[in-house]
Amino acid sequence: MNAQAPALRDPRLNSPEPFTPRDGGFFQRDRTIHPPAYAPGYKSSVLRSPRQALLSIENSVSEITGPVFGHNDLGPLDNDLIRNYAKDGDPVGERIIVHGRVLDETGRGVPNTLVEFWQANAGGRYRHRKDTYLAPIDPNFGGCGRALTDDTGYYYFRTVKPGPYPWRNFVNSWRPAHIHFSVFGSGFAQRLITQMYFEGDPLIPVCPILTTIPDKDALDCLVAPLDLNASTPFDSLAYRFDIVLRGQRSTYFENRPEGN
Repeated sequence: MNAQAPALRDPRLNSPEPFTPRDGGFFQRDRTIHPPAYAPGYKSSVLRSPRQALLSIENSVSEITGPVFGHNDLGPLDNDLIRNYAKDGDPVGERIIVHGRVLDETGRGVPNTLVEFWQANAGGRYRHRKDTYLAPIDPNFGGCGRALTDDTGYYYFRTVKPGPYPWRNFVNSWRPAHIHFSVFGSGFAQRLITQMYFEGDPLIPVCPILTTIPDKDALDCLVAPLDLNASTPFDSLAYRFDIVLRGQRSTYFENRPEGN
């Protein structure tokens, strides 16, 4: 799937009417809720967007099979960003829990799916050599981890809440606090990448990337609400972020019918 396309919930999940997949298991994409490839307000899209019609290419066996991830591929601290890079103490920042389910378009959990996540530290800086933002590197925070969904599609991890940071879009453009997510299907070519934002962030309505999404309900699907029921008292607040895939059979180009 396109790395720039957010993971959007299908509005039919909220419909009071029961929804039955079409014959063949494919769902027509609703392009009215997705951002356009060319959005001049998001300057990077000007060079990244295609200038010609996209081509449909049939899947090969190597694209729809493997790799298969299992619990043996994960370390005991892979889903604990507070501890998995700590050297001599905990990282600086607000401790949080992020949890949710990976679901298909009909609301069923997707089991044994690898979910990866990466983020800036509490000051808004990534542990990356090309990040030159003036916020300091946290020696006890690596900023990345992964988890495997259980039989119901559930995942969770601990981390610190990332900070916002400036970026060179316009003179005073700032990215809202966010966490990047990657979800694997049954092969690398089906990888879906998206971002999660936090409820109540005042930078969301003015972010040049998020304002390219034409449908407000679709934008709301990228915002994780506070979940006090899942919080740890006197330790960590929790946010819930469900990732909803499209359809019953995975595809990987945005001009194709999508699936899980």
